[in-house]
Amino acid sequence: MKIPFLNLAPMHDEIRAEMQKAFEKVYDGCWYIMGEELKRFEKEYASFSGSNYAIGVSNGLDALYLSLKALGIGESDEVIVPSNTYIASLLAVTYSGALPVPVEPDPGTYLINPSKIEPAITSRTKAIMPVHLYGQCCEMDIVMKIADLHHLSVVEDNAQAHGAAFNGKLTGSWGDVNGTSFYPGKNLGALGDGGAVTTDNFDLAEKIRILRNYGSREKYYNEVAGHNMRLDELQAAFLSVKLLKLSQWTKVRQSIAKSYYDLLESVGDLVLPSVHRNASHVYHLFVIRSAFRDELQKHLSVHGIGTLIHYPVPPHLQKAYTSLGYQKGDFPIAEELSETSLSLPLWPGMQSSEIEHVANAIRQFFQNKNQSKQHI
Repeated sequence: MKIPFLNLAPMHDEIRAEMQKAFEKVYDGCWYIMGEELKRFEKEYASFSGSNYAIGVSNGLDALYLSLKALGIGESDEVIVPSNTYIASLLAVTYSGALPVPVEPDPGTYLINPSKIEPAITSRTKAIMPVHLYGQCCEMDIVMKIADLHHLSVVEDNAQAHGAAFNGKLTGSWGDVNGTSFYPGKNLGALGDGGAVTTDNFDLAEKIRILRNYGSREKYYNEVAGHNMRLDELQAAFLSVKLLKLSQWTKVRQSIAKSYYDLLESVGDLVLPSVHRNASHVYHLFVIRSAFRDELQKHLSVHGIGTLIHYPVPPHLQKAYTSLGYQKGDFPIAEELSETSLSLPLWPGMQSSEIEHVANAIRQFFQNKNQSKQHI
């Protein structure tokens, strides 16, 4: 049995007719940038995320960058980020001209540890960027209290957690202005690159609308030096179709995750994902941990099972960020996660037999481990 890490076909087969209709509507309408499809999707996504405004942009990185720029964050400023995020979170800070300041995650949830934020705050700190990693919402009530106390802005990186919540309040609706991604593999994925900014602040929304479109709100009249960072009509139309299915697909993801929990409980040295009692998890990724991660990944590959490592090198050890001056050992939790984490296959449409095949292969790996120990 061959099981890829991600298979979009079951979802896309389910909505094939609707997606083809959306394509034909945009194709025949002959209007491909900044049109009615974008306006419609922005209204729908704002409603879905519990925000007053959503602004479609070119991708998730640009969404974060524009969020920081709209807040006026730049040279000599600092932005606090988790030490175990995807590098895009830090790149957005770098592009703004500010300095990313990593802090360690909670070792249970893998999300930014609120207790580590305040010690990292300096006179130059301007914002906190919590990342809802793998599909679980951060402890946003505490993050917001810290931000309010120190007069800091909050920019949520919501690229992996569409529809997740903390205390019932959705990701993308907590911060001052927030970025998300619609990369094809996300829970809400376009058929190409795409992203959005969400906010309740009218003035910030207007700034981002202008910045994404060459610094212009009226064609050929440019108020500021802006960018070409727009979500196109075709991707907006596709996303509107997928958004209608997202809640249903999220339930399927949660059901698959439950099966993994049931099948992998107390297997070997596995550490299964931990969910905060006040948070919801939409399982963009199902990440297990093991001291034997690399061996396990090879074993699964031999059995036709695709896996990925999110992420093999934490940002502070990436060559791109040697200028920050960090060394191995500076963020031991992030480093330990990078050395032990493994993401299992999970997608809507995954069959019970496929889930069981993955679990059986993992159990077999640890049985072989135990037998090897007994022979020594």
